Amino acid sequence: MTAVSISQNSHHWWNSRGMKRFARHRLAMIGVLMLLILTVACIFGPYLLPYDNLFIDLPARFAAPLTGDHYLGTDPLGRDIAARLLMAGRISLLVGFFAMVLSTLIGTVIGVVAGYYGGTVNSVLMRFVDAFLAFPSIFLLLALAAFINPSPVMITVIIAVTSWMEIARIVEAEVKSLRERDFVLAGRMLGLSNMHIMFRELLPNLVGPIIVAATLTVARAILLEAYISFLGYGIQPPLPSWGNMLNGAQQYLATAPWLAIIPGIAITMAVTSFNFIGDGLRDALDARTDPA
Repeated sequence: MTAVSISQNSHHWWNSRGMKRFARHRLAMIGVLMLLILTVACIFGPYLLPYDNLFIDLPARFAAPLTGDHYLGTDPLGRDIAARLLMAGRISLLVGFFAMVLSTLIGTVIGVVAGYYGGTVNSVLMRFVDAFLAFPSIFLLLALAAFINPSPVMITVIIAVTSWMEIARIVEAEVKSLRERDFVLAGRMLGLSNMHIMFRELLPNLVGPIIVAATLTVARAILLEAYISFLGYGIQPPLPSWGNMLNGAQQYLATAPWLAIIPGIAITMAVTSFNFIGDGLRDALDARTDPA
């Protein structure tokens, strides 16, 4: 069937030309390397350190980086910053990833339905999107965070609930441009259901834009988690996150600046790596920029 052949051609293009274009994208490769280093360090690093993230070494309070066994120093309670940073990275990266998955799912479903049906359905769903976009996302996020139990799961959910609108708009625009193509008309003539056409024929042709948007959504979710945790509405101590590490460091900026600098560098590396990867994917999946 025509739709199947189009999807296969799209995937083949990504497997050959797209991968080569992505591999030639210098910033994307830097992003992959940074993300790989962060991920491996957060997964395996805590097992290689002499202290865990909850161990309190009172005599070593406010130890500077590279002091004895505390490679990145200690916090006001004498806890090892390296151990807390890596455990916090697990939480922050997992929150960012699962918030991306949930927000992508919500945005994709709404975008596909709105773009395919058009008319009244499109108007209602897109006005719903506009209503969410009318509120500054950070204020909406803080309002929701103030009324829920700030566990990692709930923080993930509220970040996803406030982050799906851009994906919905992207998918809706793409579906509108595809819904009158020959393969969609052929599917209707063959009696395929609307659900089959939307999610088996149209959706495979949207993989590129969705992947790019999802990659950038991870970076945004990590920043949002850090922001609300920094303000005290996100992940709560003693469970570490990069945001609440910054929150605990703000009163010691003059006397122990490494308490803020170290998690700040981790957040910057994570967000920058996903942004670089997103830029590389956008270029690699854009056939119009291919010289061939």
